[in-house]
Amino acid sequence: MKRLDAVVYREIIGPWCFGVGMFSVIVFAGNFLFQFSNYLVQGAPIGMIVELTLLILPGVIIKTFPMSILLAALLSFGRLSSDSEIIAMRAAGVSVLRMMRPVTYFSAAVAIISFALNEIIVPPATLKGLAIQDKIVTQIHANGDQPLAFVMKDKGRVTALISALDFNLSSRTLQGVTITSYGKDEKPTFVLLAPVFQNTDGQNWRIIGGSHITAVDGSYSAELTGDTWPQEVARLQATPQDLLRQNLKNLDGFSAKEMLKQIQEAKANGDTMKKQIANLEFGFWNKFALPLAALVYGLLGAPLGIRNVRTGAASGFATSIGIIAAYVMLANLMSVYAMGGAIPAYVASFTPLVIGLIAAGVIIWRRNG
Repeated sequence: MKRLDAVVYREIIGPWCFGVGMFSVIVFAGNFLFQFSNYLVQGAPIGMIVELTLLILPGVIIKTFPMSILLAALLSFGRLSSDSEIIAMRAAGVSVLRMMRPVTYFSAAVAIISFALNEIIVPPATLKGLAIQDKIVTQIHANGDQPLAFVMKDKGRVTALISALDFNLSSRTLQGVTITSYGKDEKPTFVLLAPVFQNTDGQNWRIIGGSHITAVDGSYSAELTGDTWPQEVARLQATPQDLLRQNLKNLDGFSAKEMLKQIQEAKANGDTMKKQIANLEFGFWNKFALPLAALVYGLLGAPLGIRNVRTGAASGFATSIGIIAAYVMLANLMSVYAMGGAIPAYVASFTPLVIGLIAAGVIIWRRNG
């Protein structure tokens, strides 16, 4: 039986690597190639484009792991069927269910690696890539300012609203800063104006060039020199990455832990839109559903690759594209229901997996008959 497992592993690893490369090129070209080419045409340094590409690629590659499992399973078991090796295995008393064991192990390993990389590598790479992209846009356009708004809260209560005319992640600075401080009754109390905030480390920020503070009721006004921080205004307690994440639409910049924190803070803030919370929850559960799709794709592709007639690689490609398209359509449909509040986010994320596992079970049972 160990020899059987070794045969399946040898057959599946090569096509899987090929699938990762092929699908990564397709996804990258479809989502980023035109945009990056446009940067080059407008005069962006090629070195920065290369660096940006390398930082974006981990998030792209991770998403291709499951679909590559599907292609690899279809091609490898299709070849084993064409060479009558499946028939020989069945004649030796090996069931189709037993043939699925190495596929299951390999798919599970890919799922675990995918989840780990998506937690450890992808979020910091995405954030750094956004910093590079911000720098490129600033160099290309004279009006390359990146406005920012950030809400500080304490136990769900708004304590301050920070706005800036420009946020530069690479230099860790805020330009044209306005801080509106709120009292316990959540009414504005003081307004602080400063030309520059410089992040020194972690959540520590320093005022550069002095500042001006004014009481909202007009009872107090003062010019402050140097980096003096007035006691009337709460200190900015956030890292540059925290500032970026609050305005981030690309959920690749969050780990599951960070996304869970965002969900908890959003629920604690009563004025947060339910659609925004649903989007975060759907993204959180997808952090787990996406890697698990590798297992579903593997168990779907392997039995589908077992056929009684000779088929070429083109048939495997066509089948894999069809299954991936159907899975994506179902996932998108579930996301629409989740955003509308019709179903919980976790149901939307895992429903395609459950349907895929049921379909895989039926196909394996029929092939085993």
